[in-house]
Amino acid sequence: MTAGSAYVLFDSLQDKQMAGRLAGELFKVVSYIGLVSAFYLLTHRLVQYGTQALKQLFFWTVFLMLLLVLAGHFGIQPVLESLKAQALPSDVMQTVFADRFKTWHGVASVAYVMECLLAVVMVLKVR
Repeated sequence: MTAGSAYVLFDSLQDKQMAGRLAGELFKVVSYIGLVSAFYLLTHRLVQYGTQALKQLFFWTVFLMLLLVLAGHFGIQPVLESLKAQALPSDVMQTVFADRFKTWHGVASVAYVMECLLAVVMVLKVR
């Protein structure tokens, strides 16, 4: 799920709460894919290179991506979900929680951009 996909959801659906719920569910799926992929890549690298893997940029790039996915999935997303739940039945952006939601959403966005940049490094390092 990319930021563009979330934009399409919010642009296409009249119900912004529904768009937010769908985006949240899609981000969960992407997080699980990221977790499984990172564990596979790290394990594969360790099996292939042994402790020499710990000296490789590729290994540490994937490890940092894993940490960002873990922080997003188990740290940031629960905060966002909690704020949305506290705002019900209203849209979180129409409540006193809007500023906190925007802040945490910004943190999530920065983490996502960092993951994307690390992915570019990872892909270039494979070549």
